[in-house]
Amino acid sequence: MGLGALALAGLFDDQKTRDVQGATELTEGGVAVKSPHYPGRIKRVIHFFLNGGPSHVDTFDPKPALEKFAGQPAPVNLTTERKTGAAFPSPFPFKKYGQSGLEISELFAKTAAHADDIAVIRSMYAHVPNHEPSLMLMNCGDSVQARPSVGAWVLYGLGSENRNLPGFVAMCPNGLPIKDSENWQSGFLPGIYQGTYVDPQHQQIDKLIENIRSPHASSKMQRRQLDLLKALNTEHRESRVDTRLESRIQSFELAFRMQTEATEAFDVSDEPKHVHELYGPGVHARQTLIARRLLERGVRYVQLWHGAGQPWDNHAQIEKNHRQLAGQIDQPIAALMTDLKQRGMFDETLIVCGGEFGRTPTVELGGDGKSQLGRDHNHYGFSVWLAGGGIRGGTAYGATDDFGFKAVEKPTSVHDLHATMLHLLGFDHEQLTYRYAGRDFRLTDVHGQIIHDILA
Repeated sequence: MGLGALALAGLFDDQKTRDVQGATELTEGGVAVKSPHYPGRIKRVIHFFLNGGPSHVDTFDPKPALEKFAGQPAPVNLTTERKTGAAFPSPFPFKKYGQSGLEISELFAKTAAHADDIAVIRSMYAHVPNHEPSLMLMNCGDSVQARPSVGAWVLYGLGSENRNLPGFVAMCPNGLPIKDSENWQSGFLPGIYQGTYVDPQHQQIDKLIENIRSPHASSKMQRRQLDLLKALNTEHRESRVDTRLESRIQSFELAFRMQTEATEAFDVSDEPKHVHELYGPGVHARQTLIARRLLERGVRYVQLWHGAGQPWDNHAQIEKNHRQLAGQIDQPIAALMTDLKQRGMFDETLIVCGGEFGRTPTVELGGDGKSQLGRDHNHYGFSVWLAGGGIRGGTAYGATDDFGFKAVEKPTSVHDLHATMLHLLGFDHEQLTYRYAGRDFRLTDVHGQIIHDILA
């Protein structure tokens, strides 16, 4: 019993050491730059998240067999969430682009001009055909319990190159429900790694970033208040091991510094006319331009949500709705790629684009049994594409079956995608861990294989 008590004391000491080291890291560096496990190919990530589930067979996964069986039962048998009918060929023609001949539909014709820089994973799969768990899986690596988001893990691993701006920013015009904020949360990581949400529908800086200026105190007075608050919090923390308080201190300090730096970074009015014309009109063009400004100022991870008020969840009239949605982002995505190349940033930036799952290649039926000219959810197979540093462009990796129902060639999990992203950033995904609740957690849980075939 004496030996057991001694061992238990040792375990407590070890845990206390780990916690104190974590607190010290935050105290001394906040989100200062950190070294990855090995030299990474990229320094930053921008994730275009197409909320609602875009149809892979209408965008990046052509299926000629759907034309052959149009209006007939498809010779495949998979369970769908809602009742579907006959094979439904895509209303959007596909073309081969670039020297690689990568096939992309007309919905993304402008993005397709960069086909030789794009690697399309056509064999992604998720766990369930429901939005909320699939959103969490893609953004946090777990479809059951809320975990730290990918951006939080990246910021935790690399830190930020700009101490006056958040290292992780999530933008979504018109906002998302409160429950969706878990997709850019820090989870059990210290709160300083959480994504900062910005609603880019606003152009005035006071509305774009909430509470960016104090209506009551000057900068000098705020600085005095923060110094007093920091001193009191530091004294309180010294007798406790709790990284949450240090995260709060760092958040106060970052908010104060943002009053000057963020005002300039989020203001696109000083961009020349030809840049505005390159990105095009509309809020999605503006948020993409803001994203480029954040990336060049050292922000590590920017996530741009598309499809909040009108999601890609087109159970009906998919031709009309997908055309409208793609028309909002095709030009901004293509412009960003052109802009990053012109600024010498493309080879150090990873671009990721996709949704939480795909859609059925069979037409969805209404309660009356009639065609809705739309598609149901499909988690068995869908597409995500990547471009930028370390990516072998002009690549189509994996495949769904002839009809686009299920990933059958090189099935690729979300964990594989995350492992590949971390690899490009310079991390061994099995070694980037955080100790919580008695074990070491990682973004990829106990899964994940690097997708070497899409790497240059």
